[in-house]
Amino acid sequence: MHFLDQAKIYLKSGAGGPGAVSFRREKYVEYGGPDGGNGGKGGDIIFEAVQGLNTLIDFRYSQHFKAKRGNHGQGRDRTGAGAPDLVIKVPVGTQVLSEDKEEVLADFTEVGQRVVFLEGGMGGRGNASYKTATNRAPRQHQPGEPGEEMWVWLRLKLLADVGLLGLPNAGKSTFINAVSNAKAKVGHYAFTTLVPKLGVVRHKGREFVLADIPGLIEGAADGAGIGDRFLGHIERCRVLIHLIDITGTDDQDPVEAMRIVEEELAAYGAGLEDKPRLVALNKLDLADEELVAGFAEELTEAGAAQVFAVSGATGEGIEQLLDAVLGYLPDRTSTETKAAEVEDEAEKGDEWSPI
Repeated sequence: MHFLDQAKIYLKSGAGGPGAVSFRREKYVEYGGPDGGNGGKGGDIIFEAVQGLNTLIDFRYSQHFKAKRGNHGQGRDRTGAGAPDLVIKVPVGTQVLSEDKEEVLADFTEVGQRVVFLEGGMGGRGNASYKTATNRAPRQHQPGEPGEEMWVWLRLKLLADVGLLGLPNAGKSTFINAVSNAKAKVGHYAFTTLVPKLGVVRHKGREFVLADIPGLIEGAADGAGIGDRFLGHIERCRVLIHLIDITGTDDQDPVEAMRIVEEELAAYGAGLEDKPRLVALNKLDLADEELVAGFAEELTEAGAAQVFAVSGATGEGIEQLLDAVLGYLPDRTSTETKAAEVEDEAEKGDEWSPI
């Protein structure tokens, strides 16, 4: 499945149906008169967050969404049928932005969340509603209110508890494969990861979602490399793991690597520079203890609160790092909440009742 996290779409709710102009003409009815019914209501545009989607790729092939208009009113005081609502299903974590991307119009953070985004037009009045004591044969009617329309941007921010970031070739793909069920591509070249990856980590009876984003390089905020567009996917994370290659990336020592990433986070903003970060020296299997201790001391002097030494290839030191991650998680993460709901439903199914 292709990954797409931004899409521009056109929305238009349905117009209301026009009211009818009609008169009773039954042969044996003593008094006739107007009996034109009202028009039906136009369809609403509704967004709904659903489970099982993690990309906006469907909106690459369908950009126009128009709800149907309400039906015409009819004689014998029959109101036209209202048009069905148009429900647009989006992944959890989707934001609806204005056309200029300056305003967040809706934010979907929970499964099942629904928002009536554009309301359909009201149906027009039929001539029966205009009848009065002095206007017994009205011919006026309303055409029905028009629907609303607008262009919006959809932007997906994946929901994860922990974010994984670092320079290219820091070993992020190997790490997420080692600790989760993800199957990220691993290669000995920069930018192996081109789109964000999600993995579910299970550690000491807990579960949480880990997000891996493409590597950052100096100048990413200005568009260098892949740029910083994927940083939005870790905005909602509770803690970030900054993975640093202990052997050096592009002749950059670990302190320089930490500085580059921190500056790019500060340039991006959105509160990322203030999120708690766990610094991890990766590829421990390629260095000796003396080198690890020296770099850990330098990183601490450069501002790192605590430095972990890990190896995504061998698994060494990963348990201690995950222990530290658990300290930043809530009592129950989103994945654990869903698991509890499934267990409760299973228990209910086992209960017998004579009713």
